[in-house]
Amino acid sequence: MKKEVTALIIAYKRNDVPIIAKILAIIIVAYAVSPIDLIPDFIPVLGYLDDIILIPLGITLVLKLIPKEIMEECREEAKKEIDKKSKIGMLGVILTLAVWGLVTFTIIKAYFK
Repeated sequence: MKKEVTALIIAYKRNDVPIIAKILAIIIVAYAVSPIDLIPDFIPVLGYLDDIILIPLGITLVLKLIPKEIMEECREEAKKEIDKKSKIGMLGVILTLAVWGLVTFTIIKAYFK
């Protein structure tokens, strides 16, 4: 679903996508990333049904309005963008672990001195 939402964002920015598809795409993406739901998540079962049903239905509707060739290009671009962000995220994890390792080593060294 992450790739599809990213692809919809990319499709929204293109000039060759129909305006109705752009409007629906931005509504679906906004709803997907919004912390506000039609049915609050704390309501048992029903709270998650809107996320499980409404978002995929909305994505499916928008995908039917966007020509397949354009959507394939957007999916490829979305995959590249997600892969790029994934590499940057991994670098952040490595740096964080290195800093914590250095702090831990310094504390242990000071304690056993």
